[in-house]
Parts: sequence; structure tokens; C-alpha cells
Amino acid sequence: MHLRGDYDITSKEKITSKAQELLEENPNGIRYSDLVRRIHEEFPDIPVNTIHGTVWNLDTRVPEKVYKPARGLFRHMRFKEEGVSEEEQIASAVTPHVSEEDFYQPFADWLVNELEECTKAIPLGGNKFKDKWGTPDVIGIREPRKSDIIKPPTEIVSAEVKLDAANLITAFGQACSYKLFSHKSYVVIPRDSLEEDIARLDALCRIFGIGLILFDRTKPEAPDFEIRVRAAKHEPDMFYANKYMRFVEEDLF
Repeated sequence: MHLRGDYDITSKEKITSKAQELLEENPNGIRYSDLVRRIHEEFPDIPVNTIHGTVWNLDTRVPEKVYKPARGLFRHMRFKEEGVSEEEQIASAVTPHVSEEDFYQPFADWLVNELEECTKAIPLGGNKFKDKWGTPDVIGIREPRKSDIIKPPTEIVSAEVKLDAANLITAFGQACSYKLFSHKSYVVIPRDSLEEDIARLDALCRIFGIGLILFDRTKPEAPDFEIRVRAAKHEPDMFYANKYMRFVEEDLF
């Protein structure tokens, strides 16, 4: 029994030390499951349950070294104390020679063929709707198919695509405004955005019924769209739905 106790204490010390080391190497932080996996790869002889039991409250056991900027995300305190700005962390990941517009058509195709939220979707962007509330980057409709036994009503789906991970709050606000005339609204953001930002957007999207999609902003030819939160359907204001659909009637209907 005494030897077993010594083993547990030693294991926990190893786990805690390795966790801090890994967090120091990752300024953006590491999610809980990934941290457990990496530690287990380093110490395969330590039971994974011991790693779980040591890592889950790491921020309360060593608060001078580790904190949680978001649910399920651990980060080394050094990056908080040094004031590493979001802009500095994001800047290194910006890909030149790739524009936001490069992802509009791929996402429109993905809405139709992969997510099957639309029967037709088109890239839009710009100032097509001619007002300060903005124009979706991608807009689509879901209409009943001839094969449908029960014909559902037409649905409008809008999406805001953001290539710049520093403007995610703006993207979320725009996606919210599209609910005025859309049955479903999505915000599409880079997968390499700060984990803290993704976690907050995830929570906000679930509260407001906005869909959240992650993608690889370095590969417009293969963005690898991934659904994080599916958009909840709601009834838009039909006055605004009809007002804005007149701008895309010929292209979309």
C-alpha cells in the first residue's frame, strides 16, 4: 500500500510537470482532451484515469501556472501575464494571396451537397442588399423536391464567412442580423482561430440559434468545412424576407 501511494504521488507530479511544459509550448492553450492524450503518449505506463484525475482541476491546483480562459481550455499563466495579444497570436497564421471571396462558392456548394441545408445556394457578398445591415456572403434556399411526399415550405439560409480571425465578433453580429430575413443563419470562421474565441462563439451560437462552421483558411480549393453547431430554424420577419429576396430573385429562385 505504501509503494502504491508513492507511485500515485510520483505520477501526479510527472503529469503536472508535463502539462505545464506542454502549455508553455502552446501560447493559444490546449483543450482538455488533447492535453490528456498528449500526456498519455508521453507516459503510456501511467493509467489514463490517473491523468484525467490530475488534469481536470489543474487550474485550481496550480493557479500560479495554469488558468482556463474558456470552458475546457487550459493555458499557461505566462501568456496571460506577458499580455500576448490576440492580434499577435493570430497574425502568424494569416495566409497571403488568399481572399475571403475564394471561400464563398465552396461554402455554397457545401451547404447544398454536404450539409444538405439548401437545394440551391449562391455566393453574394458586397453590398447587394444596399443597406447598412449588410449582405450575406452566401445565401441559399431550401425548396421542396418533386420526390417529397410532404412538401415543406421554402426556407432561406444565410452565412457570414470570415477569413480574418481577429474579426469574429463582427462576424457573429452580422450572422445575428441575417436572422431578420433568414430561417437559418451560419457564421463560418477559421479553424485556427483562438480556442478561447471558438469556445465563446460556440456558447453564443447555441444561445442565439446561430450555426457555427470551422474551416481551413489556407486551402480555398479544399477548405474542409466542419460543423461545430447546427443552426436552429426560426421564423424570420416576412416583410424583410420578401424585401431582401427581391435582390436575388432571378439568381436564387
